[in-house]
Amino acid sequence: MHVIEVMSANMLTSVLLTVFFLSGALPCPWSNLFVTTPQRMEALNGSCLHIPCSFSARYRERFDGGETFGVWLRSYPKISHVIFNSSETVNRYPIKLMGNLRRKDCTTLFLHVHMNYSDKYFFRVESWPFRETAFCDHLQLTVRDSPPSPKIQISGDLTEKSSVTVTCSAFTPCPHSPPKLTWNLLKDSQSNMVKNADGTFTTQIQESITLTDSHNGFNITCSATYPVNEGTGFKSAEETRTLRVSYAPKDTSASISPSDVRTAGATVNLTCSSRAKPSVRNFTWFKFSPDGPLVVSEGEFYIFNITEGGVYYCVARNDLGNPEFGVIVHVTVKILGIVTLCTAVIIFECWFRSRCRNKPVKVHSRIRDSQQ
Repeated sequence: MHVIEVMSANMLTSVLLTVFFLSGALPCPWSNLFVTTPQRMEALNGSCLHIPCSFSARYRERFDGGETFGVWLRSYPKISHVIFNSSETVNRYPIKLMGNLRRKDCTTLFLHVHMNYSDKYFFRVESWPFRETAFCDHLQLTVRDSPPSPKIQISGDLTEKSSVTVTCSAFTPCPHSPPKLTWNLLKDSQSNMVKNADGTFTTQIQESITLTDSHNGFNITCSATYPVNEGTGFKSAEETRTLRVSYAPKDTSASISPSDVRTAGATVNLTCSSRAKPSVRNFTWFKFSPDGPLVVSEGEFYIFNITEGGVYYCVARNDLGNPEFGVIVHVTVKILGIVTLCTAVIIFECWFRSRCRNKPVKVHSRIRDSQQ
């Protein structure tokens, strides 16, 4: 007896599990109508809303494609919550069915959306004897008083000399009155409307540019202007994106300090500077020689004592390579003054010694003459 009870319990458990899994395998076991729309949509207050919509029946034989009417319900899937019925000439909400219901296309246009339209919406099909509501498939609508900012996308490598495509896109809930897009890349750019995979629409403008170092830090600003209230008003939003362009060293220059007269043995400081993105990785100093340029130092600064004149220049490099040569610096040793001074000293010494050697003779001669 105990064995029978255990077997009965196991069978009951198996049956329950089977029912549970079978129920879970079905998307909505208690609905005979399934509707495909975006689960969530946003609309702009004062504009219209295009809702892509299609439906299917659980049992195809019950829907023969005869005379068919579409019904929209708000908040709850109950007949008392109907806001639109295509079989009626007067409805609570200004709605227009755009799709062919016989082809199971329930695409709908909300002609004038208000802020209080934010809610859940259900769709129902009436085609005698088929009359079903999609209990499990509802559309969550959110109405905003201000449009969202457009999106700026850049495809390609942000490096100088590269060609990139810049796209500004704006959501388009009402393709019958799309937003007007403008930006500072090009005046009077032609916009086009793109249909998304879910049936919604996006308006966009696109431009290709070849990047230079001057584009680094450039702000791309795109504005979207939406007509509302049947074109009597407008609402706008904008987006700005800053370009970060990598480039090889530019404007490389070399300077010398002190810049006044330099004499042999004096200390000279050569400085190399450049702008680059990413920053300069290393500086290399070269000196011209009869055998060609010679590397004399590494680093931004080159400090040395003058022994002879020379011609120097620096090279700047970053991770992009493409080294740029700096301005040539001439280091001249002023030795003329030293030579002149030494010559003057020698002449003076010779003159002095000569004068000292002759002077005693003249004095002795004068004394002897006086004695006579």
